[in-house]
Amino acid sequence: MLTSASLKSQVDSLWSRFWSGGISNPLTAIEQMSYLIFLKRLEDIDDAKAAAAKRRKQDYKSLFSGKMDVGGRKIDKEKCRWSYWSQLSGDEMLRHVRDVVFEFLRNLGSETSSFTQHMEDAMFSIPKASLLQEAVKIIDDMHISEQNIDVQGDLYEYLLGQLSTAGKNGQFRTPRHIIRMMAKMMNPQPGERVCDPAAGTAGFLVAAYEHMLETNTSKDILTYDEEGKAHNLIGDKIDPKLHKFLKSQALSGYDFDATMVRMGAMNLMLHGVDNPNFRYADALSKQFNERQCYDVILANPPFKGSIDESDINPRFGVKTKKTELLFVELIYDLLESGGRAAVIVPDGVLFGNSNAHQDVRKILVDKCTLDGIVSMPSGVFKPYAGVSTAVLLFTKGALRQAQGDMRDYDVWFYDMQADGFSLDDKRQKIADNDIPDVLTEWAARKAKQKSNNKKVVWVNTKDIRVNKYDLSISRYKPVEHKAVEYEKPEVLMDKVMMLEEEIVAYVRTIRSEM
Repeated sequence: MLTSASLKSQVDSLWSRFWSGGISNPLTAIEQMSYLIFLKRLEDIDDAKAAAAKRRKQDYKSLFSGKMDVGGRKIDKEKCRWSYWSQLSGDEMLRHVRDVVFEFLRNLGSETSSFTQHMEDAMFSIPKASLLQEAVKIIDDMHISEQNIDVQGDLYEYLLGQLSTAGKNGQFRTPRHIIRMMAKMMNPQPGERVCDPAAGTAGFLVAAYEHMLETNTSKDILTYDEEGKAHNLIGDKIDPKLHKFLKSQALSGYDFDATMVRMGAMNLMLHGVDNPNFRYADALSKQFNERQCYDVILANPPFKGSIDESDINPRFGVKTKKTELLFVELIYDLLESGGRAAVIVPDGVLFGNSNAHQDVRKILVDKCTLDGIVSMPSGVFKPYAGVSTAVLLFTKGALRQAQGDMRDYDVWFYDMQADGFSLDDKRQKIADNDIPDVLTEWAARKAKQKSNNKKVVWVNTKDIRVNKYDLSISRYKPVEHKAVEYEKPEVLMDKVMMLEEEIVAYVRTIRSEM
């Protein structure tokens, strides 16, 4: 959470300037802001690397060294530094950024982080010199390079929060408190490979990264904000080799929206991930061929949609065009044996009657160990979607008996009623919040501690199979019958007679007055 009131004010001001400057689409606005913040950080990072190399008495080739060809002219790359072009006059700055700086960005290629590899199609669309000048001034005033990694990440998360207004553009963000809950339940560890095959702005990957740092940072170093989010995440308990692996190889994300890829990579970079493995790819298409390579998957795949049958990857055994079903099978396929996943799905996945729905649930119950299901209230994704959803929690690999037959086991269900926010379009913070209880009960489930919590239900897979693999909690949650005591018949008859006499007397009174 961004706690600095001045930084919040500056981000809000930046938004206001873009809106009044003619960029009303939140997605476009965020993309252009991301470019500018990246350009500012690019020089900061380059200077830091140069200084570190100097201390180690090593050679370092700056990203800004040499010349580049722009329209037949040779231009010094030094002129692409933020410190240079941010001092130009308005019209000159606009032309220089559009014609020179963005050409520099588009051709960085593999010279720096993978983020720059997605810049080939980057378009500069700030229409006015005055808007660019104002944006540059606001970003300068943020003093981004002076902020620690936590603040830089929170700043960008606050910026991305404006996507909550962009539901009409089809870009939905999973609420951050739900993401953090899922990350804690999966408990990724340093050395594990974490993936989100429909990563969007990389919220799940950021949460997994922060969780690993938090659980491996000395408690006396950590601080927590009012929302319970940890800060000062240095990961001092992580082995240096694993720390390097975490920052450069552990996190992988895919998305079929190039804008999302750029913003997701930027989000990871501003949280301290040096070289985010964030790629442009449609994970359901024929071109996507990765399998069995991840230890943990966290995802909220797109649902309520279908794809072109001709482009569906032949790897899928489930015959359907529904994305929410295909992604569940894909995630199963991407996991290493023993790998675990937490995936948000619409409720229809839990009880749909089609063969495809049942086939997906058979994968979860028979080919995996279905560890648990959290049924979430329908307002979690408001204001842009009111659909009821659930979190599937499973481990790849079936439980087997000694002779190889499938073994029945108990599945943990939790009926979440509140997530700490109102379930209407306003989503205002409230006191009712089941998430701490979800985490407590989830931790206790391994010991099969049968609590008296009425929101927890244990269901044996024998019963699930009998019910066509139905996974809706309503089917298995015990119905509470409350005893109702009625008055004796003779007492009720006396009351009826008294009411009848009163009605007759009332009618007589009315007639006498006519």
